[in-house]
Amino acid sequence: MTLKFARLGAAGNEQPVVIAQDAQGEKYFSLTSLTKDLDGGFLASDGIARTREALDAGQLEEISADGLRIGAPVTRPANVIAIGLNYAAHAAESGVTPPEVPVAFLKPANTISGPFDAAPIPPTSEKYDWEVELAIVIGKEASYVSSVEEAAEYIAGYAVANDLSERDFQMNGPAGQWTKGKTLPGSTPLGPWLVPASDVDTANLGLRTRVNGEIRQDSNTSDMVFDAPTIVHHLSQYMVLEAGDVIITGTPEGVALSGRFPFIQPGDVIELEIDGLGVQRQEYYRAGTGKRAGAGKRAGASLANA
Repeated sequence: MTLKFARLGAAGNEQPVVIAQDAQGEKYFSLTSLTKDLDGGFLASDGIARTREALDAGQLEEISADGLRIGAPVTRPANVIAIGLNYAAHAAESGVTPPEVPVAFLKPANTISGPFDAAPIPPTSEKYDWEVELAIVIGKEASYVSSVEEAAEYIAGYAVANDLSERDFQMNGPAGQWTKGKTLPGSTPLGPWLVPASDVDTANLGLRTRVNGEIRQDSNTSDMVFDAPTIVHHLSQYMVLEAGDVIITGTPEGVALSGRFPFIQPGDVIELEIDGLGVQRQEYYRAGTGKRAGAGKRAGASLANA
């Protein structure tokens, strides 16, 4: 049975649920009998396996999720680590050679937002850009992992992420300022679900971005320079990865930085999807103007089919 873990409710007050499918379709079950939230502690204590056991035993309460906001599928992680230039075609459109080792940078945990939350464009931004990315969620502490094969055991699951990037802030000047360009408020929409690693083949996943209904990115994880276990193994040689940490693994070609498309404008609607991991959607507004976009998608049947 394929499971999808989600967090539903008002921002800061989300409740953990699992979505399971039977002959009658998708059903939502509360996880509050197992955990207060979908966090590192839940994952590190075999939370996914315990959820399967509880479902099989009929121990979880079925709930209605209609009308509830969809939050990020994991609560605030200790670390959000990003990998740059990890798709060969994206490196080419950026005018660089694909890296020989993973290029890593950090994002603040407070950049994570819900997958359908209204998304702010920084007040002075003229070059705000989208980046659909496969997100890894770490399931247990990883430090100096001995091999790539072993590294796969530390991955709890996967989700969709958008690594929003302000290119003037990121690229301007002789040294560049990746931290300034990549750490803006609301710049890491995550979700709608966390799908267990055992249910995902990351070697062949389609990734797509649509801006106002028009395709901008349409690629596959087969173009990744470094796959998920390689990234986890590499990072573990330089930092301690904690349960609940999020790693976003780079974006494919088709970003506005390529020069082929305009940058994000107020009122734009951007949809990002990865096969089997769902769809997220943001409507954009200019921060500081007093104007906000709509509240975004709510749970229920719409989430099940996202």
